[in-house]
Amino acid sequence: MNFIKTAIDGVIIVEPQVFADERGYFFESYNQEAFAAAGIKAKFVQDNQSCSSYGVIRGLHCQQGAHAQAKLVRVLEGKVLDVAVDIREGSPTFGKHVAIELSAENKRQLYIPRGFLHGFSVLSNQAVFAYKCDNFYCHEAEAGVRWNDAEIGIDWRIPADKVIISAKDKCHGGLRDVTHYRG
Repeated sequence: MNFIKTAIDGVIIVEPQVFADERGYFFESYNQEAFAAAGIKAKFVQDNQSCSSYGVIRGLHCQQGAHAQAKLVRVLEGKVLDVAVDIREGSPTFGKHVAIELSAENKRQLYIPRGFLHGFSVLSNQAVFAYKCDNFYCHEAEAGVRWNDAEIGIDWRIPADKVIISAKDKCHGGLRDVTHYRG
């Protein structure tokens, strides 16, 4: 696996080594030893999967306090723009984001440590999105920020008239309204 640092400390692109032949392909999507050697020491305890259609934006979400989560995300079908926003208290990149295209074709994954908001937009007709979490989901610890918060300034690569947002995500406040992560 190839581990690529991004502009924000701790957010890492993971590129697997793909072995392809006339039968198809094989790759290792997770190896605890390889990840630990790259500095990713998260112990994953929960896997989640979603399916969404073109124009859906899920996010920006996080779990707060003792329920904060690191995530390892990837796309099994289709293509998304995956986004991680730094909300770590005192971080020099607070409020900054990383946006990476993940697809079934490129097989890239994104590791997002604790202390980040997370979201994605669906760029293909449909996308099946999977992710590992290092902490269990807790409804009471759920928080979020508006997908179109001007302070963050994310280009989701979806025309405004095609964006599909859940009722819950429409109610989120701005970046300064979310509790900063204190790791």
